[in-house]
Amino acid sequence: MDRIFLTRADLKQRGITISNSTLLRREAKGEFPKRTYLTQKTVIWNRAEIDEFLEGLFERRDYGGRP
Repeated sequence: MDRIFLTRADLKQRGITISNSTLLRREAKGEFPKRTYLTQKTVIWNRAEIDEFLEGLFERRDYGGRP
């Protein structure tokens, strides 16, 4: 398993600029990888899970699907 983690700033650098409340909703629905809390105020995401999520978006796009 990939042990490299991404912060909210890292997500933004990868083009994931949706709001925190939207991320939370999508995580709850299983539509976005779940965050891990490092502290009460600091969250991270597993890089491999984010990369898989982005690959899935591109695959759906290539086959006519929508996110």
